[in-house]
Amino acid sequence: MARFSTVKFCFFWLISLTMVISWRLLQCIQYQKLSKTSLHKGHQSNDRRFGEDDKSWPNHTLAVVIPFRDRFEELQEFAPHIHTFLNKQKIHHKIYVVNQVDHYRFNRAALINVGYLLSKDDCDYIVMHDVDLLPQNLDLLYDYPDKGPYHLASPEYHPLYHYKNFIGGVLMMANKHFELCKGMSNLFWGWGREDDELYVRFRKNDLKLHRPTGLTSGYETFKHIHDRRNRPRDYNRDDYREKMKLKDGGRTGFHNIKYELLSSHAIVIDEAPVQIINVALKCESEEEKRWCEKPLTKKAAPAAVKKDDAGKRG
Repeated sequence: MARFSTVKFCFFWLISLTMVISWRLLQCIQYQKLSKTSLHKGHQSNDRRFGEDDKSWPNHTLAVVIPFRDRFEELQEFAPHIHTFLNKQKIHHKIYVVNQVDHYRFNRAALINVGYLLSKDDCDYIVMHDVDLLPQNLDLLYDYPDKGPYHLASPEYHPLYHYKNFIGGVLMMANKHFELCKGMSNLFWGWGREDDELYVRFRKNDLKLHRPTGLTSGYETFKHIHDRRNRPRDYNRDDYREKMKLKDGGRTGFHNIKYELLSSHAIVIDEAPVQIINVALKCESEEEKRWCEKPLTKKAAPAAVKKDDAGKRG
């Protein structure tokens, strides 16, 4: 009889232990599902800034504006890289990919103007960032440039361009300074010259250009991931010489950029929240029409990025 009671006790003890373990496992599974769901929703909405409760993060928000067309492989590498890089520097930021969807030649400056207009209410400074330049040195600071325009990809550190007045690649400005310059010229279709015209605006508005110094990484400060063989730039030597004569004088900028906002989608690329903005630029003036038309007019316009398609790419 005593033996039967012992067996019975062991039996009920095993059942109780099994129920407790099962209950704990169920709790763990539900917690993991909840955590993943919350993380995903947080990336999609992007309303709450990363590190917002940490007082050591500066009270500024950077708009990373990427003028874009048909560079999805590069974007897949760039977005998570810059997101991680800026978080390590404790920089509040939002990534805006302004995707040109029309038949006209690529207009980098006009896309930056659009990016500024759509980001200025949420961000108080902007970095115009080429998608093929990945910063490698954490001493290259993306801090708020209160004293004036800050050229991160300076001739001393850019992997390709080393002439003195070069201000392209990666340029950072406070909104107040971008407003003072009226943004960038909308007249430069095709590759090149828009940065040189912006430099003229700096001088006209007495804005001193600042650059990083003392970095030991030299031309390896940025990793350049553009493949010219697969994606040749829209460059023509004669066309470039003609654009050397083009003078804007502040006539055009973000205040009179003409475009159509086709769609805007929040996506996540390897945990990096990205806002994809599909726009069609307008080319209506006679002055612009000589520059904006593509040489191959029968070529199909670049595709807009759809939310589902973008998610598959990420």
